[in-house]
Amino acid sequence: MSVTPADIEAKATEIAHLIDETKQAAQNTAVMAGVAVVVVVAIAFLLGRRRGADKGKTVVEVYKVR
Repeated sequence: MSVTPADIEAKATEIAHLIDETKQAAQNTAVMAGVAVVVVVAIAFLLGRRRGADKGKTVVEVYKVR
């Protein structure tokens, strides 16, 4: 059995195709993970602002004594 240049080229093309598919899948996963992180941080920020709204107010009582 001998290996021809066409065999090597076919195998290299197959490997390149598999690498491209894996790259696309990894990019899609990374984008989805990034979007999920942004959404979670935004929700936490908004809930924290609403919950902490009353705690941030300072009440100063002034009495005038004669």
